[in-house]
Amino acid sequence: RLAIMAACMFGFGFLLIPIYNVMCEITGIGGRTSDTAAVIPAGMQVDTGRTVTVEFVAVVNEQAPWEFRPAVSSIEIHPGQLYDTTFYARNLTDRELVGQAIPSVAPGTAAKHFQKTECFCFTAQKFLAREGRDMGVQFMVDPDLPEYVDRITLSYTFFVQRQPANKPAAASSAI
Repeated sequence: RLAIMAACMFGFGFLLIPIYNVMCEITGIGGRTSDTAAVIPAGMQVDTGRTVTVEFVAVVNEQAPWEFRPAVSSIEIHPGQLYDTTFYARNLTDRELVGQAIPSVAPGTAAKHFQKTECFCFTAQKFLAREGRDMGVQFMVDPDLPEYVDRITLSYTFFVQRQPANKPAAASSAI
């Protein structure tokens, strides 16, 4: 009985992260946004009587080999209208790197109302040695966003995803 109980506890612990991820995706809790492009319904009405401040934050680990920052720190938007912005990233190393941005939206209740139609976060980004470039994001905030939310923060954390396939694995120890 103890072995069965231990196996059940191990199984529960193993499944806890996938269950949490599914619950966050369904409820919008935790600030997770979709990792696929949103489709904006035809005839979406822009709420010109309301403005929401969208703040942009870029995060990298202090030892990370990236320079990463938003083009602007915030913008005022009208729910229902498409907006474009960019984030700048630069590989600070002398070798190719592949990076991946993980988005987060705060407050968590706004995550399900924040729709990205184009985003550099949907795919891995390959950078040559010392390469830097602007990466675009196109988004819209759903007009159904609760009235009490007047400020949304879109944050990206940029990670080294993997070494390019043509580089030896030993080179990754310097990251």
